[in-house]
Amino acid sequence: MRASKLDKGLLAGVFVMFGLMAWMIVSTLHETVVHAGDKAPDFSIATDQGRRITPTDFGGRILVLNFWASWCAPCVEELPSLSEFQKQTAGSGVVVVGVSIDRNQKLYNDFVRRFHPSFQTARDPNADISSSYGTFKVPETYIIDRTGRVVQKVIGAKNWMDPDALAAVKAL
Repeated sequence: MRASKLDKGLLAGVFVMFGLMAWMIVSTLHETVVHAGDKAPDFSIATDQGRRITPTDFGGRILVLNFWASWCAPCVEELPSLSEFQKQTAGSGVVVVGVSIDRNQKLYNDFVRRFHPSFQTARDPNADISSSYGTFKVPETYIIDRTGRVVQKVIGAKNWMDPDALAAVKAL
């Protein structure tokens, strides 16, 4: 009889351990996804010009944070309008920052030389920043207001020179 109590105790302990392990696994699989209204995750990255930037560097301005890659056809399609958008809105307190998830430095450099974006660009080869936003496909853009809140999340390529897009951002 004593052995069966021990067996039951061990069996209960095993079930408790399995339950704890399952809870730990499920809780680590939860991905962070940033939506409009959320506080933008903090980050720090060096631009191509060697300047280290964080979201707080843009306090008082609207930050348009664009995640892209050189091998992404929709990103290539979006780039000219995003570049022109930066030129048109710079005087309105809007700053565009493009963060590439390219792993290959040469492909990234060739892309930047070829297309000459008018906005600050940086490379995040491990996609640490984009994953902190919950971005796993590119292009994806976050419009972050002066207080550090995401006001809009744009999934996919966008024509940034669309009059409605320009007006919406300038209104912020």
